[in-house]
Amino acid sequence: MTTTVAFVCVQNAGRSQMAYAFAQREAADRDLDVELVTGGTDPADHVHGEVVDAMAEAGFDLTGRKPREVTFEEVRDADYVITMGCAAEDVCPAGWAGENRDWDLDDPDGRPDHEVARIRDEIRSRVSEFFDELA
Repeated sequence: MTTTVAFVCVQNAGRSQMAYAFAQREAADRDLDVELVTGGTDPADHVHGEVVDAMAEAGFDLTGRKPREVTFEEVRDADYVITMGCAAEDVCPAGWAGENRDWDLDDPDGRPDHEVARIRDEIRSRVSEFFDELA
């Protein structure tokens, strides 16, 4: 049975992009039957440059990634909806189907490199722990 996991953020330009990249690697490394979704409720025009740089340091190339809008159907059908730390309840409601978790992460947009790296590393750890649960 396929497990669907959605990583949702407002802009889909930072935290959810990092979580999605780490989750893709975890799913492949663990050979798990997981469908991954990422998107935002109000997507930005591009992935934040500091996020692209921080992920490059971790071995991921996000230069070609584009933020996208998450659909109601995607979150409705997900087994897990993981939000990154929404700014307002009405932007990322907790009433979606499946299990909902909010990781309450700092937004990396405009932060210094060392802070973006800290956020990246926290996301990597949370994704790994989450996949430990799934396995």
